[in-house]
Amino acid sequence: MAAPSVSIQADPFDSAAEVARITAAHPGRIGAVVTFAGLCRDESGRLAALELEHYPGMAEAEIARVAGEAAARWPLQAVRVIHRHGLMAPGDGIVLVVTASSHRVAAFEAASFLMDYLKTRAPFWKREHLSDGSVGGWVEATAADDAAAEKWAGG
Repeated sequence: MAAPSVSIQADPFDSAAEVARITAAHPGRIGAVVTFAGLCRDESGRLAALELEHYPGMAEAEIARVAGEAAARWPLQAVRVIHRHGLMAPGDGIVLVVTASSHRVAAFEAASFLMDYLKTRAPFWKREHLSDGSVGGWVEATAADDAAAEKWAGG
């Protein structure tokens, strides 16, 4: 497998184009492609936007390290992770994870592993911008997110 591809960007991503690029690069070898696109929610009308900050260079390197760990744990042909930064409105894509393998189980597990990492330990900071015009606090991972990530520890 080629090295995992990681991008941190302000611009929106195109999920279909990313999948097409991966499948074209591995003709006949991929039996499963799993994609996960995380979108900004409005939290029942409470949220106007979500702001994401990161340390350029460090975030890419850390996500690439974990994507490489996924590639070492599962037989993958490709891994693509895109994470956006900046201000996102409800409905905007925040993160895209694409994993490709000969078999579905590896692709699903690798994508789940990567999302559990991104939700709990990726070096991003999220701040809510509320519908009433105020700026909320920084968002922490939930206990459920932490518990999901724990299942991968030591594996």
